[in-house]
Amino acid sequence: MTIDKQNKNRDLVVAMLRAGNYFNDELNQFVKTFGISLPQFNVLRILRGQKGKPANLSNINERMIHKMSNTTRLVDKLIEKKLVQRRICELNRRKIEIFITQDGLDLLKQIDGKLDKKEKELTELLNENEKEKLIALIQTLIKP
Repeated sequence: MTIDKQNKNRDLVVAMLRAGNYFNDELNQFVKTFGISLPQFNVLRILRGQKGKPANLSNINERMIHKMSNTTRLVDKLIEKKLVQRRICELNRRKIEIFITQDGLDLLKQIDGKLDKKEKELTELLNENEKEKLIALIQTLIKP
């Protein structure tokens, strides 16, 4: 590989890292105004997607954008805020089930419209065709 190709690879990786950090910081600041962190917001959205069905810590961790080992701590913080509930499974007492509460659903509803506006603001320099191409290119780089 030539030095020029190495530099392009490095430049691409650095640009992707910078972009990821930029969006992460912007969205973190945004959700902080609602009293939660970005990973907590991610957990709430995962639980809302369950449509009333329970999830366990393993399910949540698998679906997190940022894979982390402190999912238990995130859920505990959300329980303290009364945004999620933890229950022992009636069929298997060793299994813990996690549900979003009505307060959690209400908070997400409050965030949704404002998040749409924030995401539009963050991506307004690209037209729809450019957005589609960029999504496809990024998905090509991400290994399943």
